[in-house]
Amino acid sequence: MSPSPTTTEPAAALPARKAFFGHPRMLANLFSVELWERFSFYGMQGILLYYMYYSVTDGGLGMDEGVAAGLVGAYGGGVYLSSIAGAWLADRILGSERTLFYSAMIVMIGHISLSLVPGYAGLAIGLVLIALGSGGLKANATALVGSLYEKTDERRDAGFSIFYMGINIGALIGPILTGLLWDSFGFHVGFGLAAVGMGIGLAQYAATRKYLPESAHLVANPLPKAQFARVGGLAVLVLAAVGAAIAFGLINSQNLVALMAVVALLSAIAYFVVILSSKRVSAIERKRVFSFMPLFVASTAFWALFQQQFTVVALYADTSLNLDLFGWEMPPSFVQSINPVFIIVFAAIFASMWTKMGTRQPGTPLKFGMGLAVMGLAFLAFIPFSGGGPASTPLLALAGILLLFTFAELTLSPTGLSAATKLAPAAFPTQMVALFYLSVSLGSTLSGWLAQFYNRETEVGYFSFLGLTAIALGIILAAFAPAIKKLMGGVR
Repeated sequence: MSPSPTTTEPAAALPARKAFFGHPRMLANLFSVELWERFSFYGMQGILLYYMYYSVTDGGLGMDEGVAAGLVGAYGGGVYLSSIAGAWLADRILGSERTLFYSAMIVMIGHISLSLVPGYAGLAIGLVLIALGSGGLKANATALVGSLYEKTDERRDAGFSIFYMGINIGALIGPILTGLLWDSFGFHVGFGLAAVGMGIGLAQYAATRKYLPESAHLVANPLPKAQFARVGGLAVLVLAAVGAAIAFGLINSQNLVALMAVVALLSAIAYFVVILSSKRVSAIERKRVFSFMPLFVASTAFWALFQQQFTVVALYADTSLNLDLFGWEMPPSFVQSINPVFIIVFAAIFASMWTKMGTRQPGTPLKFGMGLAVMGLAFLAFIPFSGGGPASTPLLALAGILLLFTFAELTLSPTGLSAATKLAPAAFPTQMVALFYLSVSLGSTLSGWLAQFYNRETEVGYFSFLGLTAIALGIILAAFAPAIKKLMGGVR
């Protein structure tokens, strides 16, 4: 059996009764697992920023808004940065299936810590565990979806869009229910519901994991047993060093964002070097990895704007948005569910559109450029409503802006996940997905860093600069699309 997912039994060879909306049956299982994991993740994140900067008398921790926003960005970056470790464990030691299972357990323990342990201790323990577990879960769930298709299967992008819809069903329900519980019973009860959601997802995966393809249980590039002790010792040293740095104040809330950004950037550079220098990578695979570099930069820029849903947009919803809903003032966390609603509505439309277009659909670089440009337009759309004061922005207006967020996301994000699996060398299937998530890590961290410059007094300049920059980057990427496509070696 080949360790590469490219040789996994293609979906087309499966019996018709195994189909899931015209896709491999196992897509339904991964769809469901990711739905519950996203329920817990976004349910928690929907109320996280408010928990951090609301006053102690309101049940929060009383942090400065800018510091809290920066930490949310750093945490988001940490989630995606830890996908490196999860991908490495899958490719070298455990395989994707077992890594996903253990990661889900760690996530659930993290949510329980946030719910039961009070104060900064619960925040630190919970966020670290959730970041570590989510990283391992993300990269491997994506890799398992990719293993269901051949690289030339035109249904591949559509399959990722369907998988993405499952993610967003969880992302829709999570913030609504945790927000309601926060509003009625306090933050910790909301965090507790997130733990319950992750528990449901874990139980569902435990019951269905045996039905995954045989390739999901294989280790793509096994680590020689003679190196286990050395690698384990190195991991212990790294953890000890990080713990000591935190204990002595070398890592703190003021410099964490910058440190996370540097670590994510250096990790990405190191990963590109390792993959490109590997003797197991062929000449055409090496060209494909080079073609992924401009996509990595574009993806980083995109996520630096998109992830501000959890920083700047969350602050905007709490201070400038009219939250009156037919006489009832809804919790600001509900805003986090607007984007998932649109994803659910439009994901199938985008998937159908790409499928019908087939080989006529825009190539991956052009889709990335389009996504960046639309993201820039979304930020420019804030300008007419800026500076209006408390409760001055209509809910419908913010919904329209988040609709643009959605169109940009559906154009770039599923395409990026699919491109990572299509451009991956045979020896690095999961770790190429981790590279895509590294772009999300760096972008998420930058979203927290950028949020520290957001000020309601100067928000027109803030939105203008970011919007115009994104549009310019999108145009540049589109101009270089033919050259990038040539490096991709026949991969669309």
